[in-house]
Amino acid sequence: MTTKRLPAIFVSHGSPTLPLERGPAVDFLRGLGGTLGRPAAILIVSAHWDTARPAVSAAEKPETIHDFYGFPRELYQLRYPAPGAPQLAKRVVALLAENGMETDIDPERGFDHGAWTPLYHMYPDAGVPATQLSIQWQEGPAHHVRLGEALRPLRDEGVLVLATGGATHNLRELGFHRGDIVPQRWTVEFNEWLADAVLARRTDDLVGYRDKAPFAVRNHPTDEHLIPLFVALGAGDADGTTKRLHSSIASGVISMDAYAFH
Repeated sequence: MTTKRLPAIFVSHGSPTLPLERGPAVDFLRGLGGTLGRPAAILIVSAHWDTARPAVSAAEKPETIHDFYGFPRELYQLRYPAPGAPQLAKRVVALLAENGMETDIDPERGFDHGAWTPLYHMYPDAGVPATQLSIQWQEGPAHHVRLGEALRPLRDEGVLVLATGGATHNLRELGFHRGDIVPQRWTVEFNEWLADAVLARRTDDLVGYRDKAPFAVRNHPTDEHLIPLFVALGAGDADGTTKRLHSSIASGVISMDAYAFH
């Protein structure tokens, strides 16, 4: 178990079939757990749990949620039986309360695919206690930066703040380009604008990305898959550094980029 101060991490989780896939993004995720070391616990902020106000799971044995349809049968047979982290859930509630945010506790919420599919590669033994914190995507990016700032102390407590979503996410375009090898120009331009803004910590530009980034709405018709990135951004130090841990594009339009916020 690592005792070093951990960065906050954002990963793009891609398709629900991630546990069955091979390729650069999977190779990256398989190495990421070893690079980070073994945390005391993991707090996951996934694009796939949205609530009106923050909610955290106190489940002791979170179920593996197969929240998708029409995929290979073997995917539905996979389980990620990591123990829950009810004590971490209480700590999250306390930290958010200190920052004026009321938080609900869900006694049963399991791991949605935005949570368990990257963890399946990062920590395949499913031995690290983990819990989830919801997003409120209609509250927008600035709200989630503040949420991340409230969670920053966890990084000194052996907790990995793991935000998962997508650097780009347009399923309609994915339907048009599935299987494409060559990345689309409009995906690349947005992806590189995002990388430049993240690495330079241009928080105001990032919060206003829908008006400032090229092809922002085409890459993100709705906000929810980029929203977790803002939590990781807020959880990083105000004067900290950012690293682009991985960059690849699947099916021409799905960025699998990942970042570490120190």
